[in-house]
Amino acid sequence: MLKVNHVSKRYEDGTNAITDINLHIQSGDIYGFIGSNGAGKSTMIKSIVGIHPFNEGEIWIDGYSMRTDPVRCKKRIAFIPDNPDIYEHLTGLQYIHFLADIFEVPFAKRKVSIEKYSTIFEMTNKLHNSIASYSHGMKQRIAIIAALVHQPALFILDEPFVGLDPTASFELKRVMSEHAENGGAIFFSTHVLEVAQKLCNKVAIIHKGKLVKNGCMDEIAGSKSLEEIFMEVRNDT
Repeated sequence: MLKVNHVSKRYEDGTNAITDINLHIQSGDIYGFIGSNGAGKSTMIKSIVGIHPFNEGEIWIDGYSMRTDPVRCKKRIAFIPDNPDIYEHLTGLQYIHFLADIFEVPFAKRKVSIEKYSTIFEMTNKLHNSIASYSHGMKQRIAIIAALVHQPALFILDEPFVGLDPTASFELKRVMSEHAENGGAIFFSTHVLEVAQKLCNKVAIIHKGKLVKNGCMDEIAGSKSLEEIFMEVRNDT
């Protein structure tokens, strides 16, 4: 589904943002990406989805190269950033249709998805409201609905639970689990380590731009909590 091979990115001043990152996300995976602020999580995610160029290595999505075939790659993914910057002059429904048009989703198919996810995230009665009138959490929910409308194989999220209330967080976790059970894959960053430990089957921990732990959750955490493992990593490096 997603392969990250020896990817490194340097800023213009020569500072290394991420160094020699290797990841392999397969169908059925819910893969947590853990790290402190400034560790390189968002840089890695934005490289995966084609926002940031990278200096070395390769990123493959369903066998296609993000470096040489970015459009084909992006058709297979959905990305939710940590702070959705969506068009506030549109209504929620207009924005969802805008994304559905970009991904060429047939009207009948998008109608089913919109009804399903707007019900799940309790946005049905708010779809015709201007996005400018939405709270941060409502914008997050609309961004999630719009991302799911084309039924992406790979769902990538950067701090997806920030701004969501407990009900929306619960429903998002349920949607993520359902997506993985149906053969899709999830790759997401989070600071909520308890959620990651319960939800994910695999996890990667990044520190100062380098992966320090990467693999199956049971093997990484063992009998310890993910929080304990994370603090050990911070103290050892």
